[in-house]
Amino acid sequence: MALSSSAHWAGASFSQKYGALAYRALLAEVNLTPKPGLVDRVNCGSHRDMALLDFYHSADAIAPWLSRFIEHGIRHSDVHGQAALSRLRPLGLACENSMFLATGGVNTHKGSVFSLGLMCCALGRLSARAQQISAEAVCQEVASLCCGLTERELHQSNPQQTAGQRLFYQHGLTGARGEAESGFATVLTHALPAYRRLLADGAQPDHALLHTLLILMSVNRDTNVVSRGGMAGLQWLQQQATELLASLSPAGMRAPLSQLKVRRFDAQCIARNLSPGGSADLLILTWFLAQFPHHIPDKNNNGVIPVIFQDAGLLAAITHPSH
Repeated sequence: MALSSSAHWAGASFSQKYGALAYRALLAEVNLTPKPGLVDRVNCGSHRDMALLDFYHSADAIAPWLSRFIEHGIRHSDVHGQAALSRLRPLGLACENSMFLATGGVNTHKGSVFSLGLMCCALGRLSARAQQISAEAVCQEVASLCCGLTERELHQSNPQQTAGQRLFYQHGLTGARGEAESGFATVLTHALPAYRRLLADGAQPDHALLHTLLILMSVNRDTNVVSRGGMAGLQWLQQQATELLASLSPAGMRAPLSQLKVRRFDAQCIARNLSPGGSADLLILTWFLAQFPHHIPDKNNNGVIPVIFQDAGLLAAITHPSH
């Protein structure tokens, strides 16, 4: 699925181009090492039921569906609100089933099927209307698609509450639904600007991504963490991430001491059985959105504003899309 040349980009359809980027976002997250409490290339984090290979199988199973989400958005761009979301749901469930088949029933990427599925559908809708493709526009389209979602799905009372409903009633947490309805505000406000700036300042991609994960962990009200460790576990994790970020030297994640601190944090998360899976899902979205064309103001705001692309051929492929 990975696109490695401008020629490949030029010959691919709009849905194939962005579907491939979404797939690579899944791989970028799982390959990032170390990741406190999460499965990476060194250990299985706080998970006894899954390993790195499960995530590779899962990503490969999800990959063909990502372009289908985009194509669905293109075909149904004239349908709005709850009706649009209802039409998308069967596709999401089919993708989820493919994931479970590939992993033997292990939930590796259910959150990403939801969030990436929405984002890819939003991309298709924007493309069909010949609207600008940007991180902000895509997230706004997701917010429009998900308007009223938390009210409909979390506020309803039923005898068999889902885990999401339980956490909402107990702690007021809206989880993945709330993030989507907000247009992924945590990503747009915190993660994406930080990741872009780190890259623009010369950080290695993995170092920038790890730094961004810690930022997400410090601010995200992660329902995965709460389901394992309660609100006390979430508060501990956010505080540890905040303190680790504050302790970084100007070298950031490049410094050996920073890497050591992250590995210690990983060990602490494992000991407490905490896994920031919600933040991992948001990191996937951050990487994905960072591949879109965007501008970063000069540090002194008095120089040429560069256009940043993370992949060769993206300028031509994305600014001149073909369906």
